[in-house]
Amino acid sequence: MMRFPSPAQAAAAARRKLARWNQVPRLLRSLWRTSPALFVTVAIVRLLRALQTPAVLFVGKLIIDEIVLQTRTPSPGPTLNDWIESGRASALASWIFVEFLLVAGGNALNRLGMLVEGLLSERQGFALGAQLVERAAELDLTDIEGSVAQDKLQRANAATMIGYQLITTLLTQAQNAVTLLVLLAGLVFFVPWLILLLLAALLPTLLVEMHFNRRQYEVSVALVPERRHLSYLQHVGAAAHTAKEVKLFRLGGYIAGMLRGLAARIVARNRALALRRAAWSSISGALGSLAYYAVYAAIAWRALSGDISLGDLTFLAGSLTRLNGLFEGLIVGLSQIVAQLQYLGDLYAFLDMRSAVPEPADPQPFPVPLKHGVVFEDVGFRYPGKEEWALRGLSFTLPAGETLALVGENGAGKTTIVKLLTRLYEPDEGRILVDGVDIRDIPPLELREHIGAIFQDFVRYNLIASDNIGVGRVGRIGERAAIVEAARKSLADPVIAELPGGYDQMLGLSFAKGLDLSGGEWQKIAIARAYFRDAEVLILDEPTAALDARSEAEIFERFRHLGAGTTALLISHRFSTVRMADCILVLENGAILESGSHAELMTLGGRYAELFNLQAAGFL
Repeated sequence: MMRFPSPAQAAAAARRKLARWNQVPRLLRSLWRTSPALFVTVAIVRLLRALQTPAVLFVGKLIIDEIVLQTRTPSPGPTLNDWIESGRASALASWIFVEFLLVAGGNALNRLGMLVEGLLSERQGFALGAQLVERAAELDLTDIEGSVAQDKLQRANAATMIGYQLITTLLTQAQNAVTLLVLLAGLVFFVPWLILLLLAALLPTLLVEMHFNRRQYEVSVALVPERRHLSYLQHVGAAAHTAKEVKLFRLGGYIAGMLRGLAARIVARNRALALRRAAWSSISGALGSLAYYAVYAAIAWRALSGDISLGDLTFLAGSLTRLNGLFEGLIVGLSQIVAQLQYLGDLYAFLDMRSAVPEPADPQPFPVPLKHGVVFEDVGFRYPGKEEWALRGLSFTLPAGETLALVGENGAGKTTIVKLLTRLYEPDEGRILVDGVDIRDIPPLELREHIGAIFQDFVRYNLIASDNIGVGRVGRIGERAAIVEAARKSLADPVIAELPGGYDQMLGLSFAKGLDLSGGEWQKIAIARAYFRDAEVLILDEPTAALDARSEAEIFERFRHLGAGTTALLISHRFSTVRMADCILVLENGAILESGSHAELMTLGGRYAELFNLQAAGFL
């Protein structure tokens, strides 16, 4: 059973709905910026289409009145030529031609409207999608990690096309409102009091639509986690990179079963709401139909009484037929606008988010070139929502031009150090200095501009080989010679040379003619990306995890020579890689357990020596 809100609840809901309308001017401004010419064309076409319907009805009335007038006087002759020569057919022919122009012009306007609105819709959707990507890229990891933020991002992403849908609905309602007002002017002239009856009867439709649009939005928001889970299962079950395990472990049926279960729950909730909506909409629609036929009967009676002409009756009957649909369509449309504003609110709420990493009040440039290095001073950090410290009292120095390696078990704090150095997170205690400058005084974008990174979970971009390397510094993505040199340093050049398209070969399997690479070949591309960045500080997070021992040894031998003087932070579980570092930090529970060179730590005989010997024993 549908429960209507109390007066206080209704008043609060009305205030919230009114506040949502503040988003409409922002949307209109963005649409104007997308294409002023298309926007003006759409508005003009809509206005002309709004006036076309009453104009056709009124000309139809004049045609019928002219026919009735001519039938009341003797005929000038039995043939059409007699009528033409007498001039008595001129007025009728003129009005018929005018109606033809209005109908033909209306058809042309419909096609023109579909064309320009389709073009504007596509541009608007792409523009909102681009804004969403830009905002997501600017936000801090704190803002976008976690299920709540992911749900918000999913709703925002789903709303990227809502913007123009809302504009289309607004324009349609504005067009219908103009048509309705013109038709009402004629109807009110003849039967003014019956309009109140029609409006009162349509009020239940408005209340029903508003109620169920609000409930639809609430259900949609509540189902976002399930829909995200559904999308994930579809991706896992059909993605190329998961196909081997899905087939080997025979997961197809299991994943399909989970998909069916989730889909059944989503369908059940939507079906229950749809059934209630259909029932209440039928009741409100019946009331509207009752009022419509009451007005129709009154108009018919006035025609029988001789108070209005046959042309007037035709005009009023046609107006009333259209008014019934326009009234209900306007009410439904307005409630849809309110519902769409809620979805648009999700998009704008995400676009209005700002990074948790603040911009410095007095920005300082990144020191170039580095003279002293990077210093962690008594740094402490806890992940959002966690009570335990990921790092606490951490102090060390990464001297300029040297390589510092981080060693420790999973959860020791190695990756957290990288996130803090790149300001993906902010320390809760202490500070991080670059040549004596607190990195909080360096704008985040500039800081990251001077830091290069190779991560174990690097991205395999479905782009051409050249661009896969060039994204390391997008401002120089067209510098082919520098890209080739970076590939030579990383040993990616021989890999690319064997591709049919060379540096113009599409990589990945998402697009036509794309070719996939082995894990090690992809990793060489990623290493070339870091070389191409040519940053002051280089972060190497398990940079050779997918490489064989020979390739790993050759790449690090090159790094030692080609990267001489590079300031690097190295994270690796391979001690054959770690031993080349100038200094090694052994981390445990977010603190430094041991530090020194490979030789010094082996002589110490502590945790590092124990781990090194354990790994070495695995090769005996």
